[in-house]
Amino acid sequence: MSYQFHPAAADEHLDSIAFYESRLSGLGADYIVEFEATLVRVCAAPLSYPLDCPPDIRKAGLQRFPFNVLYRVVDGVVQILAVAHHRRRSGYWLGRVGGRL
Repeated sequence: MSYQFHPAAADEHLDSIAFYESRLSGLGADYIVEFEATLVRVCAAPLSYPLDCPPDIRKAGLQRFPFNVLYRVVDGVVQILAVAHHRRRSGYWLGRVGGRL
């Protein structure tokens, strides 16, 4: 299974990479490695992660970094709706749910 980003989620992801890389050289790359490993697991078994917003939005957490990936599966594609820092207001991304990517 493949994945695609909502444009705002892609921006969040890129901002996180830039932030970590600005803190310590190589830390942004570490974030990318963990993010990609998380998405490999999600794509392998997308329905095994807990529902965050029924009926179809699920959440997968990164292990080392304080982020959750919020996604849904539509037509065999994992649609990433948010790459949400744990300190962000819960549900801030709900406006992205309205349509397809």
